[in-house]
Amino acid sequence: MVLKPEIRLEIDEGIDRKTLAQLRERFLTINRGRLSRAQEALPTRQQLVLQLLPLLFHVNHPLLPGYVSGSTPAGLCLYEPDDSVLLEVARLTRSFSYKRQRNAPTPIWSLFLMGSVGTVAHSDHSDLDIWVCHDPALPAEALAELSRKCELLTLWAASLGAETNFYLVNAQQFARGQRTSELSAEDCGSAQHFLLLDEFYRTAVHLGGRYPLWWLVPVDDELRYNEFCRTLIDKRFIRAEETIDFGHLAYIPPGEFIGAGMWQLFKGIESPYKSVLKLLLTEVYASEHPKVECLALRFKQAVYAGRLELDELDPYVMVYRRLEEYLAAPAERDRLELVRRCLYLKINQKLSRNSRYASWQRALVQRLATQWQWSERQLALLDSRSQWKVRQVLGERKQLVSELTYSYRFLSQFARQQQAEVQLNQRDLGVLGRRLYAAFERKAGKIEFINPGIAPDLAEDTLTLVRLDSEQYANEPQWALFHGILSANEAADYAPLKRSRDLINLLTWCQRNGVIDASTRLALHPGQTELNDPELTNLLNSLQHSFPLPFTPVVESALLEPARPVQILLLVNVGRDPLKHITQRNLQLTTARTDSLGYSGLKENLVLTFDQVTLNSWNELFVSRHDGPQALLDCLSDLLDSIPAGAPAPLLEVRCFSRNRGPAISQRLEELFQDALQCHLSEQPQRLLIQVQEQFHLLDWAYASPRPFHLHDRAELLEALSQPRPRFSPITLDRHALEDDELHLVLEMGRPNCVQVFYRREEELGTVYVLDEHNSLWTRQLACRDDISLLLPLQRFLQTVLYRRLNALPLDEIASPPEVLYYEMLPAPPLKAQRLERRNAPPSQSLTPFYQVQALVEPHPASGREHITLFCDDREFSELEYRSKVYQAAAQHILRQRQNGERYPCHLTDLDLSRLFSEAETQTVHYLRYKRDIEDTLNKALQRA
Repeated sequence: MVLKPEIRLEIDEGIDRKTLAQLRERFLTINRGRLSRAQEALPTRQQLVLQLLPLLFHVNHPLLPGYVSGSTPAGLCLYEPDDSVLLEVARLTRSFSYKRQRNAPTPIWSLFLMGSVGTVAHSDHSDLDIWVCHDPALPAEALAELSRKCELLTLWAASLGAETNFYLVNAQQFARGQRTSELSAEDCGSAQHFLLLDEFYRTAVHLGGRYPLWWLVPVDDELRYNEFCRTLIDKRFIRAEETIDFGHLAYIPPGEFIGAGMWQLFKGIESPYKSVLKLLLTEVYASEHPKVECLALRFKQAVYAGRLELDELDPYVMVYRRLEEYLAAPAERDRLELVRRCLYLKINQKLSRNSRYASWQRALVQRLATQWQWSERQLALLDSRSQWKVRQVLGERKQLVSELTYSYRFLSQFARQQQAEVQLNQRDLGVLGRRLYAAFERKAGKIEFINPGIAPDLAEDTLTLVRLDSEQYANEPQWALFHGILSANEAADYAPLKRSRDLINLLTWCQRNGVIDASTRLALHPGQTELNDPELTNLLNSLQHSFPLPFTPVVESALLEPARPVQILLLVNVGRDPLKHITQRNLQLTTARTDSLGYSGLKENLVLTFDQVTLNSWNELFVSRHDGPQALLDCLSDLLDSIPAGAPAPLLEVRCFSRNRGPAISQRLEELFQDALQCHLSEQPQRLLIQVQEQFHLLDWAYASPRPFHLHDRAELLEALSQPRPRFSPITLDRHALEDDELHLVLEMGRPNCVQVFYRREEELGTVYVLDEHNSLWTRQLACRDDISLLLPLQRFLQTVLYRRLNALPLDEIASPPEVLYYEMLPAPPLKAQRLERRNAPPSQSLTPFYQVQALVEPHPASGREHITLFCDDREFSELEYRSKVYQAAAQHILRQRQNGERYPCHLTDLDLSRLFSEAETQTVHYLRYKRDIEDTLNKALQRA
């Protein structure tokens, strides 16, 4: 170890200029050592970049790289190129001749090299981050020229293979915490001024210009930093134009630990190895708050104490030593081992492999590994990380996720403890929590992402996919994925890489984690399923097409909202042949009925299963499966339930690779699901009617979420459609629903604030449908002689109902009454190509007397049923008088009024429901439903009387 006598500066006892010079020389000695290591690690052409940069900022000449114009600021304080620099610039451009200019302006105060260059972690991929510290008095035009010069130098360095980033720094603004946006690019939105300064003081390599004034202030005097600096300058111990002042590290606000921790956690989700070291260092600092001994102060203390060993002062070694102290307790052993692995992988010196070049980096890592008592096996495992596959990655992921989760909890707890001092951005913390939750939280159906930057490639060369459905798995068959090519019998002797109840869950896991790629050979043992190699290939291709890797990063705005689906892949009939009975007999079925939900004359449902793969706006990937008689409606309902109100429609793909009619099934279902999405996103509450075989399914959006109703036949459908509705809601018919039924003509005609009557007469029997103003459907079959006898009773009833409802409203609320329209359905079935033709309303015959039958319906709270009072041409028949025989009494009275006692049907002409519903609750279908029930009971009594 390099030891020098300890230097102590006592400002109250007087300061020796010679001692200050010795102290400055110590820092410069360490600086030269780091710069020499940086040059040694760089290729020859990149060494030239680092060697010439001070000269290129010192001289502005058209022959030199980075020249913009004659007015570009140039001149580096206290800099004079040595002979080696002049020799290299002569090789670069022979026409250039350097001339020293005395008393020339020097607007470039300092150049510093940042980053891992010159440290033990330097690699071929390390870039050069250069701080160009300039005179604060430079005008905006000069700064623009200087910025352009930096851009040109970046391009020149790139031509030599060096990736450089230049940052213009105003030291005076920096000391006040006013940083440029360029230097804030690594923040998560919260200020990190002092932590950035800490990193600068312990890692920066001085390339030329003024040296940091902070070097000359002892650690014990950090709290009176400004006073100490003023004394040094005012008493002329140093010249102000020789130093640059970025400020002190006497106190670090707690908010910076939160901001830094949040940012490192954000980066750690994708690259945990790179973030664990900084996360733990932030944890160490936060645990010591408010008296934080940051690493920069330790570095300065070591220089003052004369401990100048470059290896121990290496920034990464210093970070490790600090973390080693913090994790010294036996309970922290696992965390310490993780820190060691992160450091070893960051340095990337593969000790298990022989190297012809014995670098100082390799020797330093070898000493550390010896101290850690690592075995050759451990080293070989870490050195083969580029070949790690699923088994190794799963074990490593567990500890990395545990560390990131622990850091988030620590950060959240620290924020709560310091809330009196910290202006914490709760939104930033909430967004970060959601990022971690989305990346690592386990949920039912969620595909786990196992490789957050652990290994570069998990793709396997050979795999075997086996369906385990023998007697051992009879109750719960499963799919398993094995490494290598195995027979079905051999698989039983090996542990699988992954098991799953469903095939698509397993294949999606492979796709999400890159386990299967284009070069993977995959052996298939499908068991009792009908899965074959072509279908398996198509399934994998569909997953790769719909969910290509890597996923697009999640933007913050998406995390401020609940997760919603953005991409959905529906895979239909995976491993199932819906026409297996045809395929096995090697037959082909020819039919004009090609609807996949009612195929052939038998109306077979060819849709047996759904596997739904959903990528949401938080980049979570979910798989769900639906099987059984209600698979279609269950899948559709779950899909629609997952889309929040007002959210855009997700991209939807439907794929079916069944041997028979796969493309037709895909197209049919994609149209159906797209129609459902349009209904779901409509501003009006919709209804969607789907027919599967002879059954009907009605999705109704009048509720908080679309509610499915399963209806076994046409009668149940009519009853469901006749239910009252709170407001108008259109009915969308699936493209093949009710194809041979006149009902599809009626349901497509719904209009708000309109009562529509549709009728068809066949000899002495008429069918009537009514769509009311809320699009509720009422239907009736009646005996009739002609159109007038069919429609006139209904017309009279509708007129009285509309008149009654209008009179119940205040005058200032009366709007135009619903229009009543009439349509005749032509021709009568079973002929095809039915149509509707508009008809005039039947003549009202208002002057012609007719027999009036009125009903009043009232609730009876005691009995819980309804009381009916009938008026037949003003003769009252109430339950008070006739009790349960009120209908019989009314029927007998009606028969007595008829010539020859004819028993033709009686029609209700007026109805009052005011005691049951308020006017705001009622709609025409309420009256029609009561009309039908009362008329049926009365007409039965007529037949028995």
